[in-house]
Amino acid sequence: MAAPKSKPPSKKAYALRLDPAVHAAIERLAAAELRSANAEIEVLLREALAARGIRVERSPTPRRGRPPKES
Repeated sequence: MAAPKSKPPSKKAYALRLDPAVHAAIERLAAAELRSANAEIEVLLREALAARGIRVERSPTPRRGRPPKES
């Protein structure tokens, strides 16, 4: 019998209030780097943590696409 499949950890939703000028700057930077504003904020936070000596490992990325056929 197959073990039950567990869901990969999902991203934590968090409401964030930003100064409109900061948000505009993040959107410009994100567009230049072909990322969403949300992804850019995550990159900036990881860089800031690394600059302070705090290393955060990436969570496993969920597999995309059609699940494999079970035989």
